[in-house]
Amino acid sequence: MTLVAGVDSSTQSCKVVVRDAETGALVRTGRASHPDGTEVDPRHWWDALGTALEAAGGIDDVAALAVGGQQHGMVALDADGAVVRDALLWNDTRSAQAALDLVRELGGSAAEDTPADGGAAAWASAIGSVPVASLTVTKLRWLRDAEPQHAARVAAVALPHDWLTWRLAGNDAGAADLAALVTDRSDVSGTGYWSPFTEDYRRDLLTLALGHDAVLPRVLGPSDVAYEVARADGSTLLLGPGAGDNAAAALGLGMRPGDVAISIGTSGVVSAISATPTADASGLVTGFADATGAYLPLACTLNASRVLDAAARMLGVDHAGLSALALSAPAGADGLVLVPYLEGERTPNKPDATGALHGMRLANTTPAHLARAAVEGMLCALADGLDALRAQGVPVERVQLIGGGAQSEAVRRIAPAVLGLDVTVPEPGEYVADGAARQAAWVLAARGGATEAPSWAGAPSETFTAPHAPVIREQYAAVRELTARRPA
Repeated sequence: MTLVAGVDSSTQSCKVVVRDAETGALVRTGRASHPDGTEVDPRHWWDALGTALEAAGGIDDVAALAVGGQQHGMVALDADGAVVRDALLWNDTRSAQAALDLVRELGGSAAEDTPADGGAAAWASAIGSVPVASLTVTKLRWLRDAEPQHAARVAAVALPHDWLTWRLAGNDAGAADLAALVTDRSDVSGTGYWSPFTEDYRRDLLTLALGHDAVLPRVLGPSDVAYEVARADGSTLLLGPGAGDNAAAALGLGMRPGDVAISIGTSGVVSAISATPTADASGLVTGFADATGAYLPLACTLNASRVLDAAARMLGVDHAGLSALALSAPAGADGLVLVPYLEGERTPNKPDATGALHGMRLANTTPAHLARAAVEGMLCALADGLDALRAQGVPVERVQLIGGGAQSEAVRRIAPAVLGLDVTVPEPGEYVADGAARQAAWVLAARGGATEAPSWAGAPSETFTAPHAPVIREQYAAVRELTARRPA
């Protein structure tokens, strides 16, 4: 049996799966936690990876490995390969003003009171997306403006999965080859300085943000070998190019055009496979690439499973209790609506917004109604993302619900009523790590001439259906803009 390993280095933890390269059968797993926060010393990821690999029985018998990782994180390296400062993660919103500045500047004006519409269209045409605080390019602009002493030291910029793969190949501060940095098209498409239309870097946009050019990772194809690592016993470990977490999950799920995945984790992601790149000047849809050579347009919210966490905390129940309460209330919660912008929001771009509860009456101020409103509000935000994909011409034929939030019985049963579509819920799994493992198997197979990822059996799934309840989204649409700004 030939073994491959897949890594998911996410916001919260590092997961490792070891699988049979031919069949995809799971052999063993490992896991380790990451520290909380929106800025993290990357060495914590490296330490967690080592712990997770050890928990998975090591990789001495593994032929190939690939890393899937959280997208957008800014890993700034100096000329010696040392990390300049803690990495800013995708959910760090301090660069919101930097995003606005970049949009205006590409539109031809740096004035704060100048409409940014022209700049938004210019960015969408350039990179398929409009910068928001999540994207790497905005974090580099923040670094330039807020910490110029650090920005001046930046010799190379990598993403979390790039850095981990580079480290696995033996690079470290003082013994580093910056020119050896590699990435893949899925993750680099979320930086803000790579174009899915030309499949090349936009170094002018990098310079616009950082103030100077820098070494950027070489972009590999989906089955290219990133590194060959020689072992003491004479064998070789092949490292794949890796992928951004959303693209890796799509690969793990075996998604094809027409498939949509709604992932309910720390963030909420609505992603689809498209044969062509998208360019949405509204900023609702980011035009990413996928891990197979196609494209992965997606809409991402900052608020997903943590909305359920917050509701359960307010009601003093666990998640099973929250689910039972929500299912005991009627569709639409008798007019009670939760707008779930608890951590600001990315889609729509409202980084300073707060959440809001609307339509309170004596009859609907019950634990059951609040639970129902929390589930419906979270799902309505994701349904808006699904509509935005459709508006870009992305086909929507089948919806798969994944992530920790998809394990809520209430979410499963209410989702079809909100989305107006049946939803399929695959058996819980580590889909990002599985996608990375499938890529590793593809890297091996490509050496024998394979042009597509190996076909692995999909996870068992269950389909949920419910009558469409348009009132839920109608109520939500009427109040979603009525939110306040967080106090300074």
